[in-house]
Amino acid sequence: MESARRDTFLITGGCGYFGYRLACSLFKEGAKVILFDRAPPSQDTPEGILFVQGDVRDYAQVEEAVAGVDCVFHIASYGMSGREQLNRRLIEAVNVGGTRNVLKACVARRVSRLVYTSTFNVVFGGQVIENGDERLPYLPLHLHPDHYSRTKSLAEMAVLQADGTALRGGSGLLRTCALRPAGIYGPGEQRHLPRVVGYIEKGLFRFVYGKPSSLVEFVHVDNLVSAHQLAAQALAPERQHCSAGQAYFISDGRPVNNFEFFRPLVEGLGYAFPTTRLPVSLVYFLAFLTELIHRLVGPFYNFQPLLTRTEVYKTGVTHYFSVAKAKAELGYEPREHDLDEVVRWFRSRGHGKKPRSAPLASLLLDLLIVAALVAVLLSFLPVAGA
Repeated sequence: MESARRDTFLITGGCGYFGYRLACSLFKEGAKVILFDRAPPSQDTPEGILFVQGDVRDYAQVEEAVAGVDCVFHIASYGMSGREQLNRRLIEAVNVGGTRNVLKACVARRVSRLVYTSTFNVVFGGQVIENGDERLPYLPLHLHPDHYSRTKSLAEMAVLQADGTALRGGSGLLRTCALRPAGIYGPGEQRHLPRVVGYIEKGLFRFVYGKPSSLVEFVHVDNLVSAHQLAAQALAPERQHCSAGQAYFISDGRPVNNFEFFRPLVEGLGYAFPTTRLPVSLVYFLAFLTELIHRLVGPFYNFQPLLTRTEVYKTGVTHYFSVAKAKAELGYEPREHDLDEVVRWFRSRGHGKKPRSAPLASLLLDLLIVAALVAVLLSFLPVAGA
């Protein structure tokens, strides 16, 4: 990438899994790369990649970090999954307030390009979507089942509306675009895959749900890295800013049943794939109960929910999108990947043993399922006196 050799890039949330992979790819192309995050990377950072400790919620820190930068990759966010989804105040502060700070700092420090990492969720809220494209409207904010998706929508809107904003001093315009990735996977992924493997090893992965024909999408981390680099190039004058003001769905372009996607991981680690299949409505009700319980006891015991309502929709309801626009305008060409490298990564770290005995957890799970079934059946009974 010729532009990378002469540009300076700042990556907010750069010490996370995806941000770090993006940084290393840019650095290999000869770019100067700055990682902006609350904590340093857990991996050894190549000499020459600069780490700046900071928080996107602090405007002064953001403005200082972007000084002299040519392009910002704004990846930092909060509340994507698990118990994080239930911390509304922090989600709002990072996703909306942090994005506002990044935009303001780019204008103040004359940064001409900003690529925002968004999400499928800006248009999806549990409804079936087949081969959707960027003409789909934003999901109405009040229909989002979680605060993360709502705030990511607000942030993406702000980013795209900021395209064409005059930089301070009349030195040009801010050009922006947004990428909407599917679920990220790859060796070393730190958020979703370890949680899945943890459930498998604890004996909690005992059922699947939804129709076998339901389809979702994933994106390999290297494909997502490629998409971000291409988007940054397309914002540059040499490409006539062709991605400016645009949003793009990014995936591997291979819709697949969520649980079948993970089958090679489950069986590759030596575990039996579950045969029990539950309806989405039942699992959604279980997630709803779990969120209610968390709301009550969360201030005292911040436990990890087995699933949240949004996670049930994202894994059990068909929603996949076309990458035709990204191919046509960015030159995006996703490469084929599988989970073999992920299986090898987990095996190299001692995973793949037989599940540890967890009779109490199994009993509690069984009781929760039975309770939910009873509650659903009772809801169909006529009300006395009606």
